[in-house]
Amino acid sequence: MENFYQTLGVNENATQDEIKKAYRKLAVEHHPDKGGNEDTFKKISQAYDTVGDESKRKQYDNQRSNPFSNMGGGGFNPFEDMFQNSFYQQRRRTAPDKIIEVTVGAIQSYNGSEKSFTYNRKHKCEPCNGNGGERINCNSCGGEGFITQRVGSGLFVQLVRQTCNSCGGKGFSYKKVCGSCNGETTTTKPETITIKLPHGIDEGQFLKLQGKGDYVNGIYGNLVIKVKVTPEDNFEKSGDDLIYNAYFDLNTIRNEKLDIKHPKGTMSIKLPEEFDTEKPLRVKSKGFHNTGDLFVKLHVKFKRT
Repeated sequence: MENFYQTLGVNENATQDEIKKAYRKLAVEHHPDKGGNEDTFKKISQAYDTVGDESKRKQYDNQRSNPFSNMGGGGFNPFEDMFQNSFYQQRRRTAPDKIIEVTVGAIQSYNGSEKSFTYNRKHKCEPCNGNGGERINCNSCGGEGFITQRVGSGLFVQLVRQTCNSCGGKGFSYKKVCGSCNGETTTTKPETITIKLPHGIDEGQFLKLQGKGDYVNGIYGNLVIKVKVTPEDNFEKSGDDLIYNAYFDLNTIRNEKLDIKHPKGTMSIKLPEEFDTEKPLRVKSKGFHNTGDLFVKLHVKFKRT
């Protein structure tokens, strides 16, 4: 049996106030919305749900001292309690992340520019306040969305949870459907957001915006932005290196220098005597984060007629 006192960081003789203070501190520290671990937060909540209540705490302490006490006799049943706590955590309102892909140019990545984009977002339907209409609780499940059956007796008690067939697991039916959202609880609208890109943001990186996702399960989820870096103005990004593709024709190939509009300002690079398209030119520390380099790829492109 898991030691809930150790989970909360208190001794077994702690007062209810001490337990409450410990829980509040840990809940803030490990809350998923604050960047904490969701599994750890669940364990903390389960521990406080038991020892934070005087009645449940007594039953828990008795069960720890005698693992088989009161089982099957109408008293504390650890299997049922564990099932209920687990279900309570599953029923905690959450909303899935909304993931969108945003294209970022190589220069935008270098400059850490502001990036504006528009996406379709599900908002709470205002006319019905996100309810989808006038609801009636399901009589079969009492609004829970599931039916629990107890199978067996004594030491071999098993609780089986089944989705309510009457309401399909929703826990309710509509007496009157909202004419605005047609029972969907949401309306979809385009939304434009402007964000500040960090310098050197790379392909496949993710940015999370709290509460900017879709309205699901009565709350707004998070918006997750997946970054796709693309070439821009002949520049490309490769790790911390900045790549520039320089194109020459029959006239410019004889130039002694090449002017490049680098994000930090125009750079003049002396061209080598031997023009070799297989060997890129390298300028140190002119890439990303001052650790990457600038590589200039030489291309020859012209019309023969």
